[in-house]
Amino acid sequence: MSVALRNAQRVVSVRRAALRRAVCVLRAALGASRFDVGVVCAGNGLMRRLNGAYRQRSEPTDVLSFPFHQVTAGELPRPRCRDEYNLGDIFLGVEYIHQQCRATGEDFDSVLAVTAAHGLCHLLGYQHNTKHEWQQMYQKEVEILEELNRLTGANLRPLTASLF
Repeated sequence: MSVALRNAQRVVSVRRAALRRAVCVLRAALGASRFDVGVVCAGNGLMRRLNGAYRQRSEPTDVLSFPFHQVTAGELPRPRCRDEYNLGDIFLGVEYIHQQCRATGEDFDSVLAVTAAHGLCHLLGYQHNTKHEWQQMYQKEVEILEELNRLTGANLRPLTASLF
């Protein structure tokens, strides 16, 4: 199925084809390639508004995920019709991510792919509110990023290695 990618900001240049390929590989590694997913590259203003509305934090952030289905971590949705073959939408705070990369010296495209992996895991029910949930999500991120690394020759790792 498709990856609908929209660039809703003009501050940071985004290599959309590379991001789309990464999301397709990550989605397949999750066993969810039959499902559509939306990816929106957003600036700080939109991310601040969304973060405020949905998480009561009026600050920009790196990623927000809006799942179409409510599933338990590790389960795939069970659509009843064609219109339900949708994982949901990921909003990548590309301006925020770019600012962080400039401060840390990390590669923007790499961090963007890792952040997309994190967002995809959220669409499939993974959370990180407790140490157990974080460990489960971290392991899934490692697993799918290893597949992306295998196909691209990269060496990507989850960003939340020391959350707990």
